[in-house]
Amino acid sequence: MSYIEHIIGIALAVLYWLFTAVVTFRVIGRRNPVSVTLSWLLVIYILPFVGALLYLMLGELNLGRQRARRAEAMLEPFLASIADDFKTQKAPLPGGQLVQGIRQLIETRLGIGALGYQQMDLLETPEQIFDRLCQDVREAKSSIHLETYIWFPGGRIDTLSEALIDAAGRGVQVSLLIDHAGSRPFFRSRWRKRFIDAGIEVVPALPVRLWRALAQRVDLRLHRKLVVIDGHIAYTGSMNMADPSHFKKEANVGQWVDIMLRLDGPAARGLDKVFAWDWEVETGIRRLAPAPPSPPTCYKWLSILPSGPGMGEDLITQAVLSSIYRANESITISTPYFVPSEAIFDALCQAARRGVRVKVLVPERNDSHLVGWASRAYYERFLEAGGSIYLFRGGLLHTKAMLMDGQLALVGSVNLDIRSLQLNFELTVPLFSPEGCAVIKRLLDGYISDSVELEWAQWRQRSRGARVLERLMFFLSPLL
Repeated sequence: MSYIEHIIGIALAVLYWLFTAVVTFRVIGRRNPVSVTLSWLLVIYILPFVGALLYLMLGELNLGRQRARRAEAMLEPFLASIADDFKTQKAPLPGGQLVQGIRQLIETRLGIGALGYQQMDLLETPEQIFDRLCQDVREAKSSIHLETYIWFPGGRIDTLSEALIDAAGRGVQVSLLIDHAGSRPFFRSRWRKRFIDAGIEVVPALPVRLWRALAQRVDLRLHRKLVVIDGHIAYTGSMNMADPSHFKKEANVGQWVDIMLRLDGPAARGLDKVFAWDWEVETGIRRLAPAPPSPPTCYKWLSILPSGPGMGEDLITQAVLSSIYRANESITISTPYFVPSEAIFDALCQAARRGVRVKVLVPERNDSHLVGWASRAYYERFLEAGGSIYLFRGGLLHTKAMLMDGQLALVGSVNLDIRSLQLNFELTVPLFSPEGCAVIKRLLDGYISDSVELEWAQWRQRSRGARVLERLMFFLSPLL
């Protein structure tokens, strides 16, 4: 019996070695950034067998065969529709070379030029957001398209839900695309059934199926926040469909602080095409609406930057890097999670060293302890380079916004972390108009006034244990 056990032990060891070797060569062969490769190798060797399985489930950008095929088939019609509807704006835009660089990148890679809008309102409190959104839903005539990462029933969300049901009852086509993993409470609630019974289309985006985990990556998420009403009014920004007074109260980090932009005009139609893209990738049904015959004349400009699998390799990172390197005076960033890629972090440090005033605003208390420690791992080098870190004390600062030289603003759903930059389906709105940038500057200045600046001398006094934990999380940060 001992001889058989000995043989079985050798066989299992050989199988484990072969399995680990195969996964190791697979990791190396993907040609990911060195930091990502080293982090995965650390996980594989520290967690025998389990680490290799985690890599097969989470380590490769795999949408699944059907979605990948739809995304590939959708790309050309999507870009052609954008090009047909929005002729390239040849006149110089405000902002000089800083704006022109971003515009050229988006136009070259996606074919999306500058889009006009007539009016843009910054909604920065839950009361403003839900009051305006519910009013627009009640006045909708033909269609309501909504996609979000989190739909959490309760509070003002229930009021919005009733308004959507009433809209469907009067013949408005209501279509909801809701991330499956981010909205599990919704899909288990009575609201899903009520929506379906009312004739509302409810589609779970990227549904999690553990039994398919080895065939497609299970942690790719639809992280966009987007509402388009009647094709000419659009909302986008950082806020999920969750009332902050009811959402994650047990986390003890304060209410989430978010914004949404409400805009109208041709730019809203461009955002509707992003919804059409996501809808077709998930359902196979095409909804690219043609342009109206006589679009209104607009003199305020923005663009749209959808990012994620199938939308252009690492496009959002290129846009952020381009704007950082072109900034000459100031860069202000608001993000709940500060775990940037190596390239973006180096660019921020270089900007600070050449005299650019670089300010990063993060929440003082974070809902994710792992990400919080990973963020703190970047503070020392950033402060040494001359950057400034502000800890927001008014709740969990969830707004994602960047402002460069007061001439270009990037606003949307993208956190400054690897997940948003490389994995999730995200949506960013670059604002080119002075009026739009001024609004974002006022917003960020208000956040700074509710924050405390982290002093370099104070930060150096943290404990040795904290430093060790930071270093460990820094090494794992490419996987967070």
